[in-house]
Amino acid sequence: MAIIEVSDLTKRYGDQVALNGVSFSVEEGEIFGILGPNGAGKTTTVECVSGLRTPDGGRVCVAGLDPRADRDELRQFLGVQLQESGLPPKLTVREALRLYASFYRDPVDPELLITQWGLEAKAGTRYGKLSGGQQQRLAIALAMVGSPRIVVLDELTTGLDPAARRAAWDLIERIRDAGVTVVLVTHFMEEAERLCDRLALIDAGRVVAVDTPAGLTARVGTPQRMRFRPSEPVDEALLLALPEVTGVTRQGKHLEVNGTENVVQAVTALLARRHIIAADLRVEQTTLDDAYLALTRSTAAGSDQAEK
Repeated sequence: MAIIEVSDLTKRYGDQVALNGVSFSVEEGEIFGILGPNGAGKTTTVECVSGLRTPDGGRVCVAGLDPRADRDELRQFLGVQLQESGLPPKLTVREALRLYASFYRDPVDPELLITQWGLEAKAGTRYGKLSGGQQQRLAIALAMVGSPRIVVLDELTTGLDPAARRAAWDLIERIRDAGVTVVLVTHFMEEAERLCDRLALIDAGRVVAVDTPAGLTARVGTPQRMRFRPSEPVDEALLLALPEVTGVTRQGKHLEVNGTENVVQAVTALLARRHIIAADLRVEQTTLDDAYLALTRSTAAGSDQAEK
C-alpha cells in the first residue's frame, strides 16, 4: 500500500526547471531510492515531499496528508536527514538528541538512541570533533528520535570512506527491518543496488523509470558479458553462431562476448570441444550503472527527436 504518492510534480527556480512532471509512489515498509546525478532534482523532490519546499505544480500526499497544509502533523512521524543539515560544531551528541527530542510529542529516549546507534563513547563529544561516520550515525539517530513511520535520507554516505559507507548501509537496513519506510536519495549505483527495493531514476528533473534494481537492469538487453584470452585462435563466426551470443569484439589477444544469461556455459562448452582454454576469464553482469546510462540516453534521444 502506497504511503507516499507524488503526481506530476513541477518546480522552477527562475529560468531553471528543477522538476518537470515527477511522479512515483512509495510502498509502506520499503527502501525506495531516488537515484540520479548531481543536479538531477533529487533533493528538490524530497524537500517537496517533506514539506520543506513548495512545488509550483502537482500533488504530494504522505500518509494521507498534504506536506504543506499539514506540515506540523507530518513532522510528528516523518524523520528527515538532508544533505546540508550540519549541526553547530560545539553541540554535543547528547545535547543534539535532547534538543531534537523536544520537538516531538512522543520521542524516543535519547539515551536509548545513543546506545542503539553505537554512540555511547561519543555522547559528550562535540559535533565538530566527530568523524564523518560518527556524524552520519548521529544524523540517523536524529532522524529516528520522533519514532517516525517514514525516514528521508538525502545523500547520507557522501564523503565517507568505503568502510564507513558500508557501515551506514547496515544502519539503513536496520531502519527498514524495524518497519520504517525509507526514502533514500543517492547518486551511488552500488548503494542503490544493494539497499533499494525499488528505484526512481531521475535525470534533468524527469523520472526516467521506476522499477526494482533487477527490473531496471533487465530492461537494457544484454544480461552478461565475458572476456577471455583464448589459448588458440577462435573463429568469431563459430561464437556468433551460438544462439546465446549477441556480439563478439576482439581486443588485442582478448575476446569480449556479449549474450544471454546462458552465454558463459555455451561459450565455454564450445571452447572445451575444441580443446581451447579461456585464460584470464572475466564474467560481468549488466549493472545498475549500465541500466542508468542506457535508460537516460534513450530518454534524451527521444526528447531530442521530439524537439526536431
